[in-house]
Amino acid sequence: MREKHHRSLLKAVTWRVIGTFDTMLISFVVTGSLKASISIGFIELFTKMLLYYLHERIWSKIKIGIEKPAHPDYQI
Repeated sequence: MREKHHRSLLKAVTWRVIGTFDTMLISFVVTGSLKASISIGFIELFTKMLLYYLHERIWSKIKIGIEKPAHPDYQI
């Protein structure tokens, strides 16, 4: 089983939307500044999306914890 690049990219985008809102909320609580929290969120959105995509692609090549079926299940 192999994961395609567009799947990794879609996972990166959806995860970053969630992560960015979290970062913006934490930044707002810490700084009290809406402008600072939006700026921080915007920057980390792109840097962490790239890092996540690269992380996914590296892990797609690592076979640790992946089992290959002994007998493929074919049905006609």
